Amino acid sequence: MATTGVPAGCDTDCGSCDKTCGVRDLRAHLHAESAVRHVIGVMSGKGGVGKSFVTSLLACAMNRREKHTAILDADITGPSIPEAFGVSGIRVTGTDTALEPVTTDGGIQLMSMDFLLDDNTDPVIWRGPVIAGAVKQFWENVVWHDVDYMFVDMPPGTGDVPLTVFQSLPVDGIIVVSSPQQLVRVIVEKAVKMATLMNIPIIGLIENMSYVTCPDCGGVINVYGKSNIEAIARNYALPVLARIPIEESSSSAIDLGLVEQLDVDYVDAAIERILSL
Repeated sequence: MATTGVPAGCDTDCGSCDKTCGVRDLRAHLHAESAVRHVIGVMSGKGGVGKSFVTSLLACAMNRREKHTAILDADITGPSIPEAFGVSGIRVTGTDTALEPVTTDGGIQLMSMDFLLDDNTDPVIWRGPVIAGAVKQFWENVVWHDVDYMFVDMPPGTGDVPLTVFQSLPVDGIIVVSSPQQLVRVIVEKAVKMATLMNIPIIGLIENMSYVTCPDCGGVINVYGKSNIEAIARNYALPVLARIPIEESSSSAIDLGLVEQLDVDYVDAAIERILSL
């Protein structure tokens, strides 16, 4: 994906254009000082499946491969990325025309609504179009420094923000996050179908909270019942990239803002697939 996003002479009005340049209606332009080479969306059909946790793991794993990594937190009304990295409550700096992302201890660039609030417990009470506009501004008005891979943590569902991300950002592909409950199966399929309708490549599926390992015998306990992830994957010819267990160490790391210190390999297969795109 080109850093500038659009070919020379393009006014990004794809509706009146008969060319097939592959821009996919890219109306949001990076700041002149920004560079972002690849954009990976992380979405789920519903809330509560640990999408932000998975986004954090993906960014940390990519960063460990010495790739310049960033997270655009598109969950405007419920941002949780800053908490996971221990930077919640920090205010962004910048000028009248551009904002600087917050950088984690490990060097990951972050932008989140959390950084713009006077108090991180203040609610963001906005209607959908305003929320979608904020996501575009995070892309356009933040100076992203030499980013190899940006992960976009999208809010749950198939509403305004995912639509904005798909239409306005040069998304190379998405990862769909699920959990084992039967109800989630239908919701996951909605997310998959939305991406398909929008011509966004689906990199694969990740199941979070997949199981618990018994501390005594090492056996697998299916807390939420039998998983449906393999059946969904077969139905849509998609790979299952990870099945992440429920672990106290992971929960504690997130609560303490120490996700970068987690030594796990759960998303390594997903990272290898992203690098192969």
